[in-house]
Amino acid sequence: MAEHTADLVILGGGSGGYACALRAAELGLSVVLVEKDKLGGTCLHRGCIPTKALLHAAEVADHARDGAKVGVRSTLDGIDMTGVNTYKDGVVAKLYKGLQGLVAARGITVVGGAGTFVGPRTVVVGDDHYTGTDVVLATGSYARSLPGLELGGRIVTSDRAISLDEVPERVVVLGGGVIGVEFASVWRSFGAEVTIVEALPRLVPAEDEFASTLLERAFRRRRIKSKTGVRFTGATQTPDAVTVTLESGEEIEADLLLVAVGRGPNTTGHGYSDAGLAMDGGFVTVDERLRTNLDGVYAVGDITHGLQLAHRGFAHGIFVAEDAAGLSPDPVAEAGLPRVTYCDPEVASVGLTEVAAREQHGEVQTVTYDLGGNGKSQILQTAGAVKLIKAGAEGTDGPVVGVHMVGSRVGELVGEAQLVYNWEALPADVAALVHAHPTQNEALGEAHLALAGKPLHTHG
Repeated sequence: MAEHTADLVILGGGSGGYACALRAAELGLSVVLVEKDKLGGTCLHRGCIPTKALLHAAEVADHARDGAKVGVRSTLDGIDMTGVNTYKDGVVAKLYKGLQGLVAARGITVVGGAGTFVGPRTVVVGDDHYTGTDVVLATGSYARSLPGLELGGRIVTSDRAISLDEVPERVVVLGGGVIGVEFASVWRSFGAEVTIVEALPRLVPAEDEFASTLLERAFRRRRIKSKTGVRFTGATQTPDAVTVTLESGEEIEADLLLVAVGRGPNTTGHGYSDAGLAMDGGFVTVDERLRTNLDGVYAVGDITHGLQLAHRGFAHGIFVAEDAAGLSPDPVAEAGLPRVTYCDPEVASVGLTEVAAREQHGEVQTVTYDLGGNGKSQILQTAGAVKLIKAGAEGTDGPVVGVHMVGSRVGELVGEAQLVYNWEALPADVAALVHAHPTQNEALGEAHLALAGKPLHTHG
């Protein structure tokens, strides 16, 4: 048995873990990073990056198919999944190589293998013990399934769906959240018949109802079927098909069933409970400074309650590195985190939904700016809108507490939206800014002009 010590021992090399390692090393701390698979975790290898590469390929397919609408004589001959996967894997490989170089350049010790947290500040890998002045737990999440639903064959999670070698002709997507609608969008662009089954009353149910309404409308135009407010009861498969049964008694036959019912905290098998960590529903319990009940032990990212977003993990990792180094950073403000769903059309938001804003602030004022009035959106031929929520009744000053957007590429607008929210900007503050023309970014400016009481390209 070998004993090793470091200022910081990190269990998990995904978004939260590697961000923490890079920032801590930058601050002069000695760092040991334990990872049983590949640096970058789910986000880089099975989540954010490969799925967005698939979505870009889907966008290219749609542009080729629709070229005649803008006078370009293009056609879509089909989807070569070998080529798509080569492109996707190439993007991942390049980013992975870059990450390995960054970690090596910072002098971080990477330990390959499955780590077990044994407490009080020690992680064991094989016969080696790694003890830190502080320990960071960052073991991420896994794709959930449902009780009694056996994965395999024609029933897959997103882990398998990112590397299919052919496009299924008929797909049922179980779950209308972020992962479900993104894959539904990809497969529809690739030519599949897609049906989404969601137990809750609307798609992307965590978003403002405005966003759900516009997304469902757009999906109907794309001939993506959505069955909301209906429960899944079972699935059976043969070598040729999978049959999905709903609570209503309806049966849907497909070539593939994607189980996209969310992700769970990857906290089993790492010794957490045995070491005395406080847990809640499989998540590690932390305070606002991401400290667990054990002295010198932090937890970050998807294993803590909250939004399961890669950039939340990054922010957590950076915060903990700075906290461990004695810099006393401000805690990560969860409500100020931007959220993007990368289907076509995209959904992007920051801050409170209208329901949450009314619960928190009482009276609110809302404005919706239709992208039909935005020149660049018309050039892109996208429908959608920007919705703003201001605290306080009409005619009173109050900050913008929610920004919600639907339309092609609106994910690129969420950067300004999060500045508006996190700086508690008044509508008049943003209305005074000049937005470049013609850009979709103007839609944010126009919406704030309207909310400030001086609409330009909208009806007052």
